[in-house]
Amino acid sequence: MSTGVDIETRGSGAVDRRSVLAGAGAAVLAAGSPGPGQAAGGRRLSILFILADDLGFADLGCYGRRGLATPNIDRLAAQGVRLTQAYANSAVCSASRTAIITGRYQDRIAVGLEQPIASDEDGERLRLPEGRPTLPSLFKAAGYHTSLVGKWHLAGGRAGPAKAGYDYFFGFHPGATDYFRRPTEKEAAAADYAGAPLFENDTVIQPKGYLTDLLAAAAIRRIEATPPTESFLVSLHFNAPHWPWEGPGDEAKSAKLKSLRDSDSGNEAVFGAMVEAMDSAVGAVLAALDRLGRAEDTLVVFTSDNGGERFSDTWPLTGMKGELLEGGIRVPGIVRWPAGIKAGRTSGQVLIGMDWMATLLGAAGLRPDPTYPPDGEDLIPVMTGASPPHPRKLFWRYKASEQSAVRSGDWKYLKIAGHEYLFNLAQDERERADRQAAEPAIFHRLRAEYDVWNAQMLPYPVASFSETPKGRLADRY
Repeated sequence: MSTGVDIETRGSGAVDRRSVLAGAGAAVLAAGSPGPGQAAGGRRLSILFILADDLGFADLGCYGRRGLATPNIDRLAAQGVRLTQAYANSAVCSASRTAIITGRYQDRIAVGLEQPIASDEDGERLRLPEGRPTLPSLFKAAGYHTSLVGKWHLAGGRAGPAKAGYDYFFGFHPGATDYFRRPTEKEAAAADYAGAPLFENDTVIQPKGYLTDLLAAAAIRRIEATPPTESFLVSLHFNAPHWPWEGPGDEAKSAKLKSLRDSDSGNEAVFGAMVEAMDSAVGAVLAALDRLGRAEDTLVVFTSDNGGERFSDTWPLTGMKGELLEGGIRVPGIVRWPAGIKAGRTSGQVLIGMDWMATLLGAAGLRPDPTYPPDGEDLIPVMTGASPPHPRKLFWRYKASEQSAVRSGDWKYLKIAGHEYLFNLAQDERERADRQAAEPAIFHRLRAEYDVWNAQMLPYPVASFSETPKGRLADRY
């Protein structure tokens, strides 16, 4: 894991990534499995990366959710490996997505300090540094067809996805949009509740239908458009189950909605309908892989950008989006790769969002850009069973409520709203038993290690935005 400070100006130099990516990757697969980047039939690996928005740790049947059905995602888990200790890099959207797309701590670049990007104007101003390697740019340099379908909410406004390495974009730029309305750019600028324009590349489009279904259909079209002998990276970033609280049958409500945040409505039933619609959409995309004969050679990831919000289930964890308690940062993590990962596995390996770049590159037999080595790890050997799980040391910070956290093996140091704690997560996932008095050496070591790491990251600008549930919800401190 790299510990050097990332200097902003380093991103201005051009890098020949095709030469960097040449050669076999470092992934070590189980005996008898195909080599890196190959499926059983010798066809090159493709990637389908599915990202839910604000989905809690226990919001799926395979993670214990009660009262709603997610058979397609549950089946995906049964056909691959289900991770019980997968984390987001941040407790909120933009920062977490910065880490996923760069493979590094988001705190190394300015856009990653926004928690989240609060306006389209900020998105235009805050761009990923020019020339910075990204998950899609590295796969694109290796000849992959790269597509982003769904939510962007990073930097660079309209040009963002293309600049970041995506050949194709079908989706919306800001942090949320209505599930039914398709405003023009002029309409969206005039009234926030109208939602955000839907784009196909640079063109505003106005298709009718429920957003979750439209995104699944677009992802299927991109997979269908990839020639059978070629490979794709499709990033399918759902808006669901992020507010506004609209299930597939709520178009009439959408027409009357006065604020996208929709803070005065919603309930468990609507939330469940949103999650179940996303599950059906995932099922449609997986069925397309089967129909096209591409399931065997496609590695599918399903995860979330951060922990759950107001209607989510995080049991047995506490906390939620906007907090560094486990419920705010621990997320579902599922990986299916029939050619390389045995079905029906559950792993307690600790994984974080920035690991996905190194892991997917490793599975495809590709290498990271050495100019900006990932902070994340290639965990394909653990997922295939070739290597055992191993302890990790990970760091988080969050500006609102002055939060910081360290995960070191089973121990977690947490600071939130002026209070400090030490938890043993192997014994106490609910973070109730504060062990700092019993284990002062561990407490002080982790706090000191956090200070060393934090000094290597960029400082928060005075005006950077940071959102917290504090004061917005009745049960929050």
